[in-house]
Amino acid sequence: MFTHNPFAELALVVPSISIKFFVIIMMSLVILSTALDMIHKKNVIYFFRNAKKAKKSAKKELSTVKKTAVVLKTVAHDIATTSELGMGKRRLAHVLGMYGTILFWVASVALIFKYTDGSTAPSYLTIIWHVGAILTCLGGYWFWFFLRVDVSAEANPWYRIITADLFVLALLACSTFGLAWSYAQFNDIVGLSYLFLILFIISNLVLFGGVYWSKFAHMFYKPGAAIQKNLAEADGSRDNLPPPADAPERFGLGIKREQPKHY
Repeated sequence: MFTHNPFAELALVVPSISIKFFVIIMMSLVILSTALDMIHKKNVIYFFRNAKKAKKSAKKELSTVKKTAVVLKTVAHDIATTSELGMGKRRLAHVLGMYGTILFWVASVALIFKYTDGSTAPSYLTIIWHVGAILTCLGGYWFWFFLRVDVSAEANPWYRIITADLFVLALLACSTFGLAWSYAQFNDIVGLSYLFLILFIISNLVLFGGVYWSKFAHMFYKPGAAIQKNLAEADGSRDNLPPPADAPERFGLGIKREQPKHY
């Protein structure tokens, strides 16, 4: 199954151009919805105003080389490894989900735009597609059932759903139904194959069409916020916050009663 390209089989039933057009529509929805979200929440205005304010209170002026080094370090450390979550289960679940999703999406685009015209996709690409979906499910379901703050810390039931959960649930549905569709198609289970295909399409519509209402756009804001924060640390402006105190931390013996969960 891992060397099977489900999109190639789909192209025998649905015109290849229609599949490609669907992907383009999904990408357009992300761009449009993110732009609307930025206009509504005024995130870009906030970032520019904050950067302007930080520049005025900066203790030193950073060179282009220094700024580039800070940005690259932020991307490699803070963004690529989600270091703000600390060393623990929550960070591992996020990393699994993040890289699984990236592999899943990149492989999907490659398989659809290059290997739905009759040519055979290389096995490594179909393996990446399936492994990406599996990693997304592993990280996503682990987070959903065991690591969510409102579940593990606030004792809410796992099935409690709010608007902010739209992204992770749609992403999990997309990966799960994609794997199920590939399995059913590979084993010639025609009825289930069409059922899972329909569910896969619906979950994609919810995932990419619901950007405005979900935390999808959050993925674009976090890197910018992390870069701005580290640049403020480097130039001494510190987002107008006081420097850390030199006094030792004193929390009392009560802090040893429970291990921190890094929320």
